[in-house]
Amino acid sequence: MPETALAEPRRTRPEPECLAPPSQAGRRVSEAEYWRTYYLDSDIHYEWNNGRMEEKPVSDYETFLVYKWFMLLLEHFLTARPIAKMVALEMGFRLPLPTGTVIRKPDFGVVCNDNPQPLLPLDASYHGVFDLCVEALSDLERRDILRDTLVKKAEYAAGGVPEYYILHRTPEQQAFFARAADGLYAPIAPADGVIRSRVLPGFQFRLADLCRRPEHATLRDDPVYAAFVFPGWRAAEERAQEAEQARDEAERRAEQAEQALALLQAQLAGRDA
Repeated sequence: MPETALAEPRRTRPEPECLAPPSQAGRRVSEAEYWRTYYLDSDIHYEWNNGRMEEKPVSDYETFLVYKWFMLLLEHFLTARPIAKMVALEMGFRLPLPTGTVIRKPDFGVVCNDNPQPLLPLDASYHGVFDLCVEALSDLERRDILRDTLVKKAEYAAGGVPEYYILHRTPEQQAFFARAADGLYAPIAPADGVIRSRVLPGFQFRLADLCRRPEHATLRDDPVYAAFVFPGWRAAEERAQEAEQARDEAERRAEQAEQALALLQAQLAGRDA
């Protein structure tokens, strides 16, 4: 009997279960092998620490929301003031340090336009040193916390990254550093609760907003953000208000002119009588 759509399908060999690839964390590989085989791995993201592979940890969802809110705020700033480029696609960069070479993939990085090494359109890794590195802290294991708060902090400072931010769902785990003249990171002191970047002049944010995450559309009238969040909307509103005021003024003057004309006509009519 010929097969039809209702016929019992032929028995086939069962499909093998899709198993997650085993982690290669801790494996020793050469730098050349890392770039060739593991750097672009899409299943597990690895960094390279002086010959040893390290798996990037995963942050929780609420920390991701803080990261997302901050990244969109920075995108608003760079749209209004295109003084730098931002990447957030697991793009790594190489840091030759006194203790050995590391290859790190910050959760996102910023390259200023005046950086001596430009970020090129076809770059799959950055060949210079980021001006700002941001990490979304994973606190699932103590080693993950130490990785961002101690190890990477020391590496980024020694490698010459001017600013380093650590984001997290709780204020206690957030940190913002600027590189001092001695090559070490010093905390960026908030002024009235506001952090102001040095490598991105004009970029600032209220610490409390990282956890509150207000809608970005509501920030355009906030004095902390008004200069770079939807400035076009505010300018359009101001122009509309000015046009409305001009129309009101024109109507007022026209009404005054009509009243003056009516008064003059009445006076002339009284004389003729």
